[in-house]
Amino acid sequence: MTHTPSTAKPPGIFQPFRRAMFRGLAVVLPPLLTVLVFLWAWGMLETYILTPVEQTAAKLITWTIRDVKSGVPDGADVYRNEPNGPVTAFEFRGKRYVHVGNNGKWIPDTVKLTVEANRSENLADPVTASGYFDRYVHVQYLQRSRTVPLFLALIVLILYLTGKFMAAGVGRYMRRKGEAVVDRMPVVRDVYSAARQITDSIFSEQEMQFLRVVAVEYPRKGIWQIAFVTSDGFKDIHDIAGEPIVSLLMSHSPVPATGFTCIALKRDTIDLNITVDQALQFIVSCGVVVPPHQQWNTLSQREIGDDITRHVLQTADQAERLIKSA
Repeated sequence: MTHTPSTAKPPGIFQPFRRAMFRGLAVVLPPLLTVLVFLWAWGMLETYILTPVEQTAAKLITWTIRDVKSGVPDGADVYRNEPNGPVTAFEFRGKRYVHVGNNGKWIPDTVKLTVEANRSENLADPVTASGYFDRYVHVQYLQRSRTVPLFLALIVLILYLTGKFMAAGVGRYMRRKGEAVVDRMPVVRDVYSAARQITDSIFSEQEMQFLRVVAVEYPRKGIWQIAFVTSDGFKDIHDIAGEPIVSLLMSHSPVPATGFTCIALKRDTIDLNITVDQALQFIVSCGVVVPPHQQWNTLSQREIGDDITRHVLQTADQAERLIKSA
């Protein structure tokens, strides 16, 4: 095969910069998108689970420890800043109470001192007894350094117990009944079905076992498709064909998980000396990544790739000039 020299014009002065930018994006985007996905997932958990749980826990704790006096009880030891002046604090049953707000409410001084010692620039100081207790509960019991590890531990525990429960007969029965109810809901069942297919594909414990990688002429003679042998096919088809057959998974680029399954004669396939991982890399890269031991004309491929790159960049430059002149 004779390679015809390219007549394209030399690359512009900005093309090396563009290529470096695209290479940088190719390196930075995958980890950046991974981080963004995890941040999005955490934001969903925080907004719809963690925050409501914290608010509910705060109400329960506040209701449990709330200690508000409407006035000075009889028998309390009172304190005044001046003789015969107003009562500024009192002790009752071993606790010291101080006055808050303008409605004559008294709360333990430990609550007020803790809140005042943990003032926040983003939050105004509370002015009522309920406000002091709400802030006290968040400061004393519901700091994120405590709630986040506890929340994650509870999530892990709940998932573990749910998995153990669903593995039992009662759990499977309840799941079937629940899914039967969902199947009767016209819109909900479509959303649930799609979500379940995604989660099943991600969290399924059963991995598809590929026996080997083959090439098969598809969709016509002269066009070769990479395929994965998954089994020996059906007995009935084997008996009718009268010769060995194989089940093939024909994956689509650039997502190997998509594709279709077919059954072909074994003699119509060619065993390839590559691993499953190498075949997946070839499919994901749309044929760019070829195993080293399978490359037969590296120089020509590189020259053709350079011509394609120059052609793409030249087309982009022409498009930019047309846009500017319009």
